[in-house]
Amino acid sequence: MADFRKDFIAFCIEQGVLKFGPHVTKSGRTTPYFFNAGLFNTGAALERLAQFYAKAILASGLKFDMLFGPAYKGIVLAAGAAMALAREGRNVPFAFNRKEAKNHGERGDLVGAPLAGRVLIVDDVLTAGTAVRESFDIIEGCGAIVAGVVISLDRMERGQGDLSAVREIEKRHGIPVVSIASLDDLMIWLGDRAEFRQNLDAIREYRQLYGVAHHA
Repeated sequence: MADFRKDFIAFCIEQGVLKFGPHVTKSGRTTPYFFNAGLFNTGAALERLAQFYAKAILASGLKFDMLFGPAYKGIVLAAGAAMALAREGRNVPFAFNRKEAKNHGERGDLVGAPLAGRVLIVDDVLTAGTAVRESFDIIEGCGAIVAGVVISLDRMERGQGDLSAVREIEKRHGIPVVSIASLDDLMIWLGDRAEFRQNLDAIREYRQLYGVAHHA
């Protein structure tokens, strides 16, 4: 596991973004851990998060020309990732969408750079994949190409069928989904720390019920 993945998991726990203990998800499943990216809610936390996005994007080797952030969480994430990439010497444009189109001033439902070339979508997590599907429509409607999706955590959990939300997106659209860290990474991190043994055991049990195979 890359060091930035280990550091990201430790950072999430430190920030209270990743918590352990029973939590009921929207799907009705009782999960032994909960990830809430909305709790990256200070300037310092957002700056560090953006650095992790930049590291994951650069480590992926994906070819892309610009970033796109789906409203609403993706707006901040794409802007932050663009700034962090610039600090790493990769200055790229970014854009995001409005939920409601403006009919005055700067018209339309897009803000930022014109969508062109290979566009990388930046979001927090994938559940139903609705935001990604909407992003595809927007990007391809402008004549651009979706280069991939980058998210913070891949839960590696089945959706309605046998595939995870990540795998469903990859299969349906034929594009890669990159994550800063995955459930595999989290379990490795927990396995190295005796004080989290109980949490690791609970996640193993949950994964047997709802998990998908290890990613290649």
